[in-house]
Amino acid sequence: MPRTKTPLPSVAPAAPEPAAAIASVDPSAEAQNSELDVEERIYKSVFDSVMNQRLAPGTKLPEAALCDLFDVSRATVRKVLQRLAHDHIVELRPNKGAVVASPTPEETRQIFEARRTLEAGIIRLAVQNATDEDLADLRQRMKREHDAMHRFSQPQWARLASSFHIRLAELARNPVLERYLTELVSRCSLIVALYEPPGNASCEHDEHEALVDCIERRDADKAVALMEEHLLVLERNVYLQQETPQRTLGRMLGLS
Repeated sequence: MPRTKTPLPSVAPAAPEPAAAIASVDPSAEAQNSELDVEERIYKSVFDSVMNQRLAPGTKLPEAALCDLFDVSRATVRKVLQRLAHDHIVELRPNKGAVVASPTPEETRQIFEARRTLEAGIIRLAVQNATDEDLADLRQRMKREHDAMHRFSQPQWARLASSFHIRLAELARNPVLERYLTELVSRCSLIVALYEPPGNASCEHDEHEALVDCIERRDADKAVALMEEHLLVLERNVYLQQETPQRTLGRMLGLS
């Protein structure tokens, strides 16, 4: 009778040593993440400075100056400038470098037209979706606007006015609308910096309060009508007068 061979037990592959597992991680990943963080910091610095009207339209953004200010390479600066150009914050001019965008009168009309259409849908969705906590947050924002207005703090007032509209877009619960509005609001900040008389409020505080009242009453039709008039007033306040900035780039970026 033939003898049956006993099968050998299968041997599971040995688990890698901890050192081997660490060595298998791409060593360039951490450096890549660090570079992305730097790019985001530069982008946010320029973007926020435009929103706060520290960087005026037409301001030059020399690559060498940005490299020195942020201690980065020209390649990194160029990536950020290309992204800012894609978002219409800066213009890349052949053989002249980057400058903060200067919307033309025709672009101004088109931007406000697009914004009125977009914010009509946003405010209607905000009326539908805002919670009691959201309304409490809006009321707190109204207090901060009121305080800034009475302190005659124009930069803070401009920042709060812009952030109010972005906050309404958040309440719409639609990230696509929020992203589009963020771009339009940044472009409107350029328009205000370029054309609006010094000392004017980019948005009127009382009009914001009236919008919050409509959201609280769930009156979408009234809110849409008020938003339309609010943005028309903002558009009427701009006029074609441009001033040449005299401050250093570092100061306008809030770095010195």
